[in-house]
Amino acid sequence: MPQVNYPVLRKNKVFLLLFTASTLTILGNAFHSLALSLWVLQETGSAKMMSIMTVSNLVICSLLGSVAGTLADRVNRRTLIVCAYLVQSITVLGIAYALTSPNLSFVLIVCLTGIVTSAGQFQSPAFQASLLTVVGKEHIQQAAGWMTLSENISRTVGYALGGIFVAAFGGAWAIFVDGMTFLLAFVLVLASGSFTGVIAARGPKKTFKQDIFSGFRYIWSNPFARAVTLLLPVLTLFFLSCLMLTQVMAVQVWKASPFQFGLMESCIPLGYMLGSGLILTAGNRIRHRGLLVAASLLLLGPLYALLSVTTSMMLAIPLILLIGFTFSFSTLLINIILRLEVPEDLQGRMFGVLGSLMSVAPPLGLAVFSAAADHFGASETMLAAGLILFLFGTGAAVGLKVIREYK
Repeated sequence: MPQVNYPVLRKNKVFLLLFTASTLTILGNAFHSLALSLWVLQETGSAKMMSIMTVSNLVICSLLGSVAGTLADRVNRRTLIVCAYLVQSITVLGIAYALTSPNLSFVLIVCLTGIVTSAGQFQSPAFQASLLTVVGKEHIQQAAGWMTLSENISRTVGYALGGIFVAAFGGAWAIFVDGMTFLLAFVLVLASGSFTGVIAARGPKKTFKQDIFSGFRYIWSNPFARAVTLLLPVLTLFFLSCLMLTQVMAVQVWKASPFQFGLMESCIPLGYMLGSGLILTAGNRIRHRGLLVAASLLLLGPLYALLSVTTSMMLAIPLILLIGFTFSFSTLLINIILRLEVPEDLQGRMFGVLGSLMSVAPPLGLAVFSAAADHFGASETMLAAGLILFLFGTGAAVGLKVIREYK
């Protein structure tokens, strides 16, 4: 790519438009997710129906990740993002309208939700792979930090406001809001102008099949790509599984009051935001990023083990906050390094494969650890999870030299 003098983020029009589009859609998606879950449970009264919708979306994510990522490396990424947002907007508005029907088919909702999920699978790798092109290597750490902060704040605020909105106006209007956020995102990305023409045109033309396999070959042969493909899905699996165990312990062991439970729920995103904010503030002054990742990998397991033997809610809350803080240093820094080290013309495939793995791994972890918690108890299961995560973190910190020694 030719040398470009990238403006600072606050003066980068394209980044600001993409940042706003992403923030709006995450906020709207929280409204949608909450409203649709409540509708399914209220109309069917069946957890089985909820699982059908969840599983169908997981199947779509697992099948489309590499295909969508390959497409993001072959076509103009801005065009792919715009088309995906438009499809999502039209389909979500269709879901909102459908919810006003008295004889609505559950199958129709599953199909429409599948279309929204599919479009999101094409949008995500194109969007993620475009960030480096838009901000440049000198600003990628700050850009990724701001995107992460925005994602956490938008999702947290979205669920809080979404509950109030659904109670006041109903699920259909909440989903309508999500449809409008996708429409606004569509307009914002259109207004950003072209930003991916160089990457889309690079290299000799290959068949789609060749590009898919070249992406897998790169991930398998490149030590860094292989390490990231292992680390991020496993960390997400343990993180979400232990979050579920923490919620169970809050009720069964710590006897948390509603206020304490709400405070505990806010500690993980708050800790993650504090860590992300520190990384964002430090910027390029951070040295030995690989050592920070390795240290966080080593700390997470013992922190969960310590949480498992905690008997008081007041002692658990600062530990949970520290876990969120530590988790940010492993995942956010890995994401930043990924954008710096993976060639731009392969980033779509990299993010596509990661998206597939990270959509499948957490439900598998939740299934295993929830069954173990029912059989052995939440505290014992979290202790075992902490020990396993410590062994994994130790193995990763020692064995993944390419991560540990990254500057």
